[in-house]
Amino acid sequence: MRQVVVIGGGAAGCMAALAAAERGAAVTLLERNPKLGRKLYITGKGRCNVTNDCSPREVLDHVPRNGRFLTSAVTRFPPEAVKAFFEARGVPLKTERGNRIFPQSDRAADVIDALLRALRRAGVCIVQDRAAALRRAGEDLLGVEGERGFYPCAAVVIATGGVSYPLTGSTGDGYGFARALGHTVVPPRGSLVPLVAEQGFCAEMQGLSLRNVAIRVKNRKGKAVYAGQGELLFTHFGLSGPLILTASAHMRDFETDRYCVLLDMKPALDEETLDRRLLRELNENANRDVHNVLEALVPRLMAPVLAGLAGIPTDEKAHSVTRAQRRRLLETLKGLRIDIAGPRPVEEAIVTAGGVKTAEVDPSTMASKKAPGVYFAGEVLDVDAYTGGFNLQIAWSTGRAAGLAAAERALGEEELT
Repeated sequence: MRQVVVIGGGAAGCMAALAAAERGAAVTLLERNPKLGRKLYITGKGRCNVTNDCSPREVLDHVPRNGRFLTSAVTRFPPEAVKAFFEARGVPLKTERGNRIFPQSDRAADVIDALLRALRRAGVCIVQDRAAALRRAGEDLLGVEGERGFYPCAAVVIATGGVSYPLTGSTGDGYGFARALGHTVVPPRGSLVPLVAEQGFCAEMQGLSLRNVAIRVKNRKGKAVYAGQGELLFTHFGLSGPLILTASAHMRDFETDRYCVLLDMKPALDEETLDRRLLRELNENANRDVHNVLEALVPRLMAPVLAGLAGIPTDEKAHSVTRAQRRRLLETLKGLRIDIAGPRPVEEAIVTAGGVKTAEVDPSTMASKKAPGVYFAGEVLDVDAYTGGFNLQIAWSTGRAAGLAAAERALGEEELT
């Protein structure tokens, strides 16, 4: 019974299988898809943002929920170690804006190919099968029942992901295994997810991307729950883009709360300075239509929307704009209010929030506190982070911790001393 079975061939599962094999265990990796790492192929828009070039403390600072749980795993296998891991396996890396780490080739396939080569070199048996259940006899783990066979083992790592992007195989299977073992599963929902706007004017600006804008997110009571600056995208349903995806991680209670986004198109200018600029543009273009004048300040698609929100007909001449209308324009430029109806479906989220309750998992080994021999890794756990490579860092760190601990159980501590 020196066997370890890893369920799930994503980032966490591959790392767990490799760690266990390199520790000396015989490892079987079960993946329901014909190829490993299907979700990795689409991360970073197909470029794979493998991690972030920062300290372990900074990683944890980008985890809005249960960050302390990750302290041991991330400290023992930090971003620096992840970078060294991939570069040693033939994937040169580069650092981009926000300390994001990508392959120099800009190809997610290179990351997956490196993992596959490493797994084969380590002797991991990769089997295309979907795990159906864990077979146990009392407290003893016997193995994993698959749809195509039975896989005996002394330890199992559950790395099945969440429920985002279900076409990649993340359909929540791990939650069922966890519940069957007596674990609490925090209801999954989307994190890093686009937002649906109540107002229709977002659709009028569909496809418009704004850079270097600032937002504040407020709840029903007017309390600010997030503030940030970056890139935003208008869509047919509302809002998306990196800034919005990060903000969504702070909007965790749509069932009982309401949120609005206040968009500042000119965060580098205070109101007084911007008002002088607006007045100058209106005076210098007195005989032009207002929306044409506004194009000196905002993109063309946005100009008629802002004029309408300020109560100014789009064909009104600049010289006719009243002080009150100019004030409304200023307020709209510095704080366009967009009420949020809710998030897009969890299937469209980059990651899943919720999952196996972390209080029921050993943070050092990722071992279940309910069922000996069972370990969890990656998105199946109730941890999620902001964009920028932090979620993949969680996958690598928890996968490695789970794989090493599973190997130690399978081999027996006396054989490792």
